[in-house]
Amino acid sequence: MYDLKIYFASSNDHKKQEMMRLLNGVNITLPKEEAIAFDPVEDGNSFIENALIKAKDLYKKVNAPVLADDSGLVVDALNGRPGIHTSRYGDVDGKKLIQSEKNAKLLGEMEGKENRRARFVCALVLMVSNEKIYIIQETVEGYIAHSIRGEHGFGYDPLFLVEETGKSAAELSDSEKDKYSHRGRAVRKMNLIIEKLKEELK
Repeated sequence: MYDLKIYFASSNDHKKQEMMRLLNGVNITLPKEEAIAFDPVEDGNSFIENALIKAKDLYKKVNAPVLADDSGLVVDALNGRPGIHTSRYGDVDGKKLIQSEKNAKLLGEMEGKENRRARFVCALVLMVSNEKIYIIQETVEGYIAHSIRGEHGFGYDPLFLVEETGKSAAELSDSEKDKYSHRGRAVRKMNLIIEKLKEELK
């Protein structure tokens, strides 16, 4: 039995699965599950700005609590790329690369780089009303591997070595990933806000 329904401003089933694991007693609903058109232009200059764009776009359509996530990989040796363009990195003229191609592109760009430090960033926005918006941003530090490692996770997980574990994000179990990941850290803080919100809405 869910205590609260929150629309998740995403079309990513993998992210929804993570959110369902991490959020306590919350029914996470994607726009596509209710045939709600959702394709905002993410033209912000930061993860937080893009998360706000998504949250506000969906809130206008559902007039109910909305959770938005904008996250990505920041690589020091690439001047912060892919950064806010992580999900579209390498796409050219509307032609979208599949993830294996994106991974290969990133490995190619890192060839010969001594500094392989990187971090995953997650900005979370919970929009309860036009006047009540909560924002949390968290990171997990690590390094870019020299090759693909692991079969779990999604996105750049197989290339990102989590500093605290020495494993790639794709080598972690679900519980380990939830503990160490940027999204896990952000959602744990957001959970505290959501618990208060449940009390307010009773």
